Amino acid sequence: MISMQEFMEVVEYRITEGSEYTWNCFPIGSKPYSLSAWNGEHDGWSFNIIFDTVKQTVFIVEACDYKNDRAYRLINPDYKTDYEEYAKRNNSELADQAWDSVDFVDLEEDDDWIQKALAIRAGEDYDTRVSIPVDLDKESLFSLMQMAHERDITLNQMIEEILRIQLGLK
Repeated sequence: MISMQEFMEVVEYRITEGSEYTWNCFPIGSKPYSLSAWNGEHDGWSFNIIFDTVKQTVFIVEACDYKNDRAYRLINPDYKTDYEEYAKRNNSELADQAWDSVDFVDLEEDDDWIQKALAIRAGEDYDTRVSIPVDLDKESLFSLMQMAHERDITLNQMIEEILRIQLGLK
């Protein structure tokens, strides 16, 4: 999970506001707090981190790209179920809403969040796809490499195509 230091480096140590986090979905005894960094422009960006002020555990990081109406969220996998169950118990239809009609896109990889956040902060184009960790044994990897070679595509393109088929997106 993203560390406090990594978050602070992404926002260049520029915090614009903070407050206690009011959802009671994290471990008993934790003191969740939210810090935000906003560039002050309505078509700009903001980044948020929710962390435990006692143990410094990061629960959630968010990157909001107002210019392109996109919002990305990375929830600490150790607390994701707690967050989702709390939202369900409290009938919170807004649990996935970043603002207005923009929902969060949940990310799986720290680096994916960092790369998107850095590009958003710099006002640069970025890959809007979600990186998904794939763990393959050597035989499967070699087999996929051969299949990709036969089709004259990259291994990443081959894996992406397989995932799209399996998810019913193609």
